[in-house]
Amino acid sequence: MALSSTPPDLKKFVVDEGHGVKGVSELNLKILPELFIQPVEKRLDMSKVLQDELIQVIDISDSEDPQVIKSVCDAAEKLGFFQIVNHGVPLSIIESVIEATHKFFGLSSEEKKKYLSRNTPSKNVRYLTSFSPEVDKAYEWKDQLSCFYVSDEETLKFWPSVCK
Repeated sequence: MALSSTPPDLKKFVVDEGHGVKGVSELNLKILPELFIQPVEKRLDMSKVLQDELIQVIDISDSEDPQVIKSVCDAAEKLGFFQIVNHGVPLSIIESVIEATHKFFGLSSEEKKKYLSRNTPSKNVRYLTSFSPEVDKAYEWKDQLSCFYVSDEETLKFWPSVCK
């Protein structure tokens, strides 16, 4: 990408043209565009952050155990997230997902644009920067690919080839 200044229509560049946050970061801008600056009232209030809170690690090897179920519910309610271990997903699968993710976000904006909400061949595959770009006043600094597994047939037919 040869630009070194903010495109005249940043929303179009980010959303419609499929460049996303990655494309903005590649512009080597000196300041963050206003589009990505959250209003003060929506910013994290550090006085409400639990400073000493640790992320709970939950062993789900016995997922039917009522204590495991309670731990998941408690962690989700109290902190909102947690780490699970002994879930049975092989490390090779996790590494493949990470590799596929890197490959997808390394694609050209033209390729990624095929999976924007208005272009995607399936409602189960979506590339986005903002959930509601037409109404969001500020975008979050993230790009996202959602691929929901429905069936092998759907996956083979609609998922990006680098993600299969």
